[in-house]
Amino acid sequence: MSQFHTAKKRITVSVGESVRIVRELQGLSQNQLAERTGIPQATLSAIENDRVRLGVERAKVLAKALKCHPAVLVFPGWEDHLQSAA
Repeated sequence: MSQFHTAKKRITVSVGESVRIVRELQGLSQNQLAERTGIPQATLSAIENDRVRLGVERAKVLAKALKCHPAVLVFPGWEDHLQSAA
């Protein structure tokens, strides 16, 4: 367990907001992301508005399409305490 570090919360962002932020930073519409993932646009909208839980499998699919680690979507606003000290 020594390979893991305690994380601290930096900002308050919901899971849905993190999905939207990463999607928008990549210049993708919900329709484009739906095409990449096979997740219906209506479901993506519901996830981004925190009406539907992301879930592990959807997080993996979205992370692959958005080229990020699933933890970026599932645990928004957390950072490794060693990075913040640097």
